Amino acid sequence: MNHTTCYHYGKNNLRLTLLSIAVLAGLAGCDHTSRSSVKEQEQQTDAIEVTQTEVDSQQGLEQQVQLQKRQRLHPVSYAASPQGLTHASVMLMPQMPQPMPIDDVVFTTEQERENYLKSQQNPVKQVGTEPVSTFSIDVDTGSYSNTRRMLNMGKLPPNDAVREEAFINYFDYDYSAPNSIATPFNVHTEMATAPWNEHRQLLKIGIKGFEIEKADLKAANLVFLLDVSGSMNTPNKLPLLKTSLTMLTKQLDENDSVAIVVYAGAAGVVLPATKGNDQQTISAALDKLAAGGSTNGEQGIELAYQIAAENFKKGGINRVILATDGDFNVGTQSIDKLKELVASKRKTGIALTTLGFGQGNYNDGLMEQLANIGNGQHAYIDNINEARKVLVDELSSTMQIIAKDVKIQVEFNPQQVAEYRLIGYQNRVLANEDFNNDKVDAAELGAGHSVTALYEITLANSDHKQIDELRYQSKEDKKLATSNELAFVKVRYKQPDAEQSKLITQAVATPKGELPLSQASQDFKFAAAVAGFAQLLKGAKYTGDWQYEDCAKLATANKGIDTFGYRSEFVQLVNNAAAL
Repeated sequence: MNHTTCYHYGKNNLRLTLLSIAVLAGLAGCDHTSRSSVKEQEQQTDAIEVTQTEVDSQQGLEQQVQLQKRQRLHPVSYAASPQGLTHASVMLMPQMPQPMPIDDVVFTTEQERENYLKSQQNPVKQVGTEPVSTFSIDVDTGSYSNTRRMLNMGKLPPNDAVREEAFINYFDYDYSAPNSIATPFNVHTEMATAPWNEHRQLLKIGIKGFEIEKADLKAANLVFLLDVSGSMNTPNKLPLLKTSLTMLTKQLDENDSVAIVVYAGAAGVVLPATKGNDQQTISAALDKLAAGGSTNGEQGIELAYQIAAENFKKGGINRVILATDGDFNVGTQSIDKLKELVASKRKTGIALTTLGFGQGNYNDGLMEQLANIGNGQHAYIDNINEARKVLVDELSSTMQIIAKDVKIQVEFNPQQVAEYRLIGYQNRVLANEDFNNDKVDAAELGAGHSVTALYEITLANSDHKQIDELRYQSKEDKKLATSNELAFVKVRYKQPDAEQSKLITQAVATPKGELPLSQASQDFKFAAAVAGFAQLLKGAKYTGDWQYEDCAKLATANKGIDTFGYRSEFVQLVNNAAAL
C-alpha cells in the first residue's frame, strides 16, 4: 500500500471513529433523556394511582359502612350456592382493596348488636317515706347463662345484660317445700351482715314451690316453634337447639303430644301433633331441619298458637316453646302486635316459654319480655349441659305451673330499719296498689321451683346511713303497731285455674344482737356471693372496696353440696372476670 492510499485509509478510519463517537454520545444523550422522561411519567402515573387508590379506599370504606348499616337494620340472611349456604354480605360486597382505618368511623361488634333491656340498679330508699316494696317474682335464669357464655369467651358482659335476680335464682337453695299443693309454697327468711359492707345487713326472702315428680306431671300439649332462618346457621344455634329438644322429648309419654312449627321467610308445620312416645318420628322431624332465609317470627307465633289451640288439653299443660336467637325481622308495630297476641293467648291457658340460642344478634330483651307476658320462663341455652339442666333436670318447674301471678310485698318497720335496697328485679317492680289488684299480671311459679330475693338494709340505730334523715319529719308522731318486727312479708298468688288471689303472710322478727356473716347458713353466704358478683359486673355502685377475689373466696368456702358442679363453675366465672 502506497502512502497516498495509507493516508486516505487512515483519514476514513478517523472519520468513522469520530462518527461512531458522535453516535454513541447521541445515543447516550437520548438514553438519558428517555430515562428522565420515563421517570417523570412513572412519577405522574404513581401519583394518579395513589389518588385513585385513596378514592377506591374511601369508596370501599363507605360501602363497608353502608353494608354494616344494612346488616344492623336487617337480619343475617343466606342464599343458596353450589358450595352451600352463602352469607348475603359476600354477595353484596364487591372485591376491593382494604381501606385504611379512620378514627371517626366506629364499626359495630357482634356483642354491640345484641339487644338488652335497660337495667339500672335499684336505688336506696328511706323507710320513713317509702316503707313498702312490691315486685313480681322472677324465675328466669337466661341472664346468668348468657353472661357465662361471654365470660368463657374472654369478654365482660354489657351492664344491661346482667340481671341480679337471674344470677341469684340460677342456683338451688335448701328451702323446705310444702307438704300439700293446697299451699303451693313456703316462705323462708334469713338475715346477716352484707359481705361488701359491715354497716349493712342482707335480708334473704325465699319461697319454695310444692314438688311434683315427673311421673305425676299433667299431660302436655307442646308446640315447638323453631327459628330456622339463616341467622341460626351456626353450631351453637340450630344444631344445639335440635339436640336440646330431643332431650326434652325423651321425658314425654303417650299422654303427651308434640307438634313442630318452623319459621323463616314464612311459617309452616313440620310435624303435626304427634304422641310424645313416638320418639322416632319426632327425632326424624328435628333432624331434617336446616337453616336458611330471613326471619318473620310473627307468622310463626300465630301458627304455633293455632296448633296449640287445636290440640288443647283441658286441665293439662298447654305450652308453646319458642326457640330462637331472637332476630325477628319485624318492625316496632309488629313487635307490639306480638306482645298483644301473647297476652291474649295467655288468657286461654296457653303459656309461652322462650329459649335463647347463639350470639352476635341475640335479642335477650325481646325474649325475656315475651316470656314474661306469656306466663312462661326465659332460659338461654349456651351448651348441652344447660339444655339438660333446663329441659331435663328442671322439667317439672319448667313445664307445670302451681301458682300464677305471684307478687311479693315487704313492709319495713321504720323503728327498726332506716333504709333498704332491693337487689335486682328492676323490670319486675310493681306499684304498691298493684299488689291487691288481681287484674295486674305477675309471674308464675313452677312445681318445685324456688325464688330468692335479697334486700340490703340499714338498721335504724346505724351511724352509717346513706341518706340524711328528713329535717321536718317528727319521730314522735310515728305510731307503730309493733316494735319487735323488722319487716312484714306478704305473698299474693292465684291457683293455676283461678282468677281470685290468695294471701300468705309472715313477719320477720328483729334479731337479738349482731348477725355476723360467719354465723349465716352456707346457702345464705353463697347467695350473697352471687349477688355481689352480679353487682360487680353491673358497675359496683354499692359494693365499696369489695373485689372479685373476695367474692371467689366467699363462694369457694360455701359451695356446700354441689352435685352438678354449678357452684364450682360459678367460682371459675368469678376468676375469669377478675382476669379480664
